[in-house]
Amino acid sequence: MLVSAGARGYGQGQCALPRKTAPMWPSYVINLARNTRRMDASARQLDAAGLPWSRIEAVWGADLTEAEVAQVYDAARNARQGKHALVRPEIGCYLSHIAAWRAIAAGDAPGGFVFEDDFAADATLADKLALLSAPQDMWDMVKLFSFDPAPRLVADAPLGAWRIGIPYRVPTCLIGYGLTKQAAAHLAARATPFFRPVDEDQKFVWETGLRVALVVPPPIVVGDQEAATGTIGAVRRATRSGRSALGQGLHNMRYQLDYAWRLWRHRRAEQRR
Repeated sequence: MLVSAGARGYGQGQCALPRKTAPMWPSYVINLARNTRRMDASARQLDAAGLPWSRIEAVWGADLTEAEVAQVYDAARNARQGKHALVRPEIGCYLSHIAAWRAIAAGDAPGGFVFEDDFAADATLADKLALLSAPQDMWDMVKLFSFDPAPRLVADAPLGAWRIGIPYRVPTCLIGYGLTKQAAAHLAARATPFFRPVDEDQKFVWETGLRVALVVPPPIVVGDQEAATGTIGAVRRATRSGRSALGQGLHNMRYQLDYAWRLWRHRRAEQRR
């Protein structure tokens, strides 16, 4: 569910300064209603940057019925190919991002930016989003965050005073990213049933068919993790996986080796084209 900023009592930001680039794409903040502190922090940052934004009502996975979960989550395929069984918050998180993709696909702009409500922006955010809103033919999704301070890029180009590139390995985490309208529609149409976490799925670019780029340096970092609803990591740690610690460790190793092998084959095939 998309809720305008004004409907929640937050000021909806506007581009305060005229820009010579294309009109700014809208931003969407995924937020659970109970996490008001996070929403307040997100609103302050986006308003201070002069960015147009709306709130996406996040899905609380614990509220889903077993039938609703079965409609969107392929537990059998997860058991065969997943890294770990998804917990309810991960299922809700995936559905929340699908809602954001649908909002971008249904909007009037050529694309949009999506933020989870625990991001922290630096002073370059507005300028970088303005540049990313201009027409281009390099990417379908652009990541605004990476845990790796020096990612390996297989191709790169200027982005104003910064760089934008195609990372060899797509960064995990969807705390902030941009999507073209066409890419958002494509992701939404193919999303269910899913069997991996939403951020993990976007690393398998040979499956999504999207060109995923990264802004260097990224304009956002992980912000305040405190939440009234807790965190996905805490729920996963409290949930028994059905495997021993050794068994889970070996399973994770096989998963990572398989991913690395498939990624290498994909990048090598790209070089041959």
